[in-house]
Amino acid sequence: MAGNKKNIAQLAGFLKKNPNDSFTKFALALELLKSDEISKARILFESVLKQDPEYVGVYYHLGKLYERTGRLQDAAEMYQTGLKVAEKQNNTRTVIELNDALELIKPDLKHDT
Repeated sequence: MAGNKKNIAQLAGFLKKNPNDSFTKFALALELLKSDEISKARILFESVLKQDPEYVGVYYHLGKLYERTGRLQDAAEMYQTGLKVAEKQNNTRTVIELNDALELIKPDLKHDT
């Protein structure tokens, strides 16, 4: 866990120097998730998405975060939007991951609506 705090501090320092770096925001969000700092991670993922909608990795992780917090409809929308971006980029691996994630929550969506 100490290594995680060090990673968070280091990434936060990088982000302070370059606040528009999507990769650093994304990496920091992933580290924050490891420390259960969900709301901070969500803010960073959403910032990456707003600033760089072509950053395809964010769709899966933000969708999973939404799932974790009970926002299944938001998760489904995130996966569906991410699928469009990944297909446009011919990113087969991400298409498969997003499709799998979407399929896993479909049964719960029917009960949610």
